[in-house]
Amino acid sequence: MEIWIILIIVAVALVIAELSTQAVWTLCMAIGCVVGAAAGICGASAGIQIALIPIASIVGYMMLIPWLNKWQRRARQRAGMKGATGMDALIGRTAIVTEPLYPGRLGRARIDGDYWQVQVPGLEHTIYKDEKLLITGYDSIILNATPITEAAPVV
Repeated sequence: MEIWIILIIVAVALVIAELSTQAVWTLCMAIGCVVGAAAGICGASAGIQIALIPIASIVGYMMLIPWLNKWQRRARQRAGMKGATGMDALIGRTAIVTEPLYPGRLGRARIDGDYWQVQVPGLEHTIYKDEKLLITGYDSIILNATPITEAAPVV
């Protein structure tokens, strides 16, 4: 049996594996096998066919991942989902103080039922329980915030 026929069979098996796992790398390996098989159909030697598999797989990965990321971003936008996830999704949100913040010390605040350690850089006065904070960033797992006053509406 010709090597290119074996490569086509392996490519089909990899596509089936990709459909069941969505691991992306299996699709890239399938691309490599198809390129190797195409080279075999064009008369390339077995060594060239085998050498083309990793090269085409890597090139396929380098081209496929940015395209998939762009596609995923567009799908999220169409679904109305914000692009930020994890800690970045907390920036710009309002938190409710659950433990007072004293100058130079950490306090605690709640966002959507989750409790976070919070600091207010440059704080000069105490912020008491049930006051609102605007989350401006984070350092590790500690949120940075600024107090929300009636004079400064949340944007």
